[in-house]
Amino acid sequence: MTFSEKLLAQPPQYQKNRERLVHEFELSLASHDTCHETRHVLFSPLHYEAGYAYPLLIWLHGHGKSDERQLLKVMPTISMRNFVAIAPRGLPEGPAHSDQLDDQLGWPNSEETFFETQKRVFDSLAIARDKCHIHPKRVYLVGYNEGGTMAFQIGMRFPESFAGVVSLGGDFPQGNLGKLHAIRKLPCLLSVGRESRELPMHKIARNMSLFHTAGMSVTVRQYPGANELSVAMLEDVNRWIMERVIG
Repeated sequence: MTFSEKLLAQPPQYQKNRERLVHEFELSLASHDTCHETRHVLFSPLHYEAGYAYPLLIWLHGHGKSDERQLLKVMPTISMRNFVAIAPRGLPEGPAHSDQLDDQLGWPNSEETFFETQKRVFDSLAIARDKCHIHPKRVYLVGYNEGGTMAFQIGMRFPESFAGVVSLGGDFPQGNLGKLHAIRKLPCLLSVGRESRELPMHKIARNMSLFHTAGMSVTVRQYPGANELSVAMLEDVNRWIMERVIG
């Protein structure tokens, strides 16, 4: 079994002690820093070189029992070398608002929660820049499921802050059509399973028509299966971003 396969089969475990959250990520490739208000996981690439300005991948996890540790499951498949990556913790869903590991976490789409979501994303950007050498023009926002929809929404609000947006199974947000012109120059990737219930063919067709009408630069790709994160889907995240990094 390869190193990446071991990581995928045995994701790192965390202690719940707020004073010391220790992961078991081999070779110290990732860290979970509690010195900042925004809880997060920071991934450093294999053989990190401080003199090189890395692309940054900001990961927004899916909803439910997923949290920021989802980043450690996906990065071995996306790439162990090409990116610095960081994932903020999502917001509690439902009546509980304790922001603990056993909460249902996600990215609720409401005016009340959007400000906090923006804060967590840009806090993560600041944390990554403080700890690693990040290329200022190569910051990519990537989200899974509900996180993908939120990645689109934040990208629409702050297109100048990102080099691209990737949604893995997340629908394009509706109700913000007046701001579509802001992301005409922002490259976007929408990846979806052919059997997805959350994003069926009629929604994809609607989105593609919307993208075309708005003059947006969006790549739409379909994969076998439903809405799960497949190896092919994650590997294409690496390819799509690196095509833009290399030029």
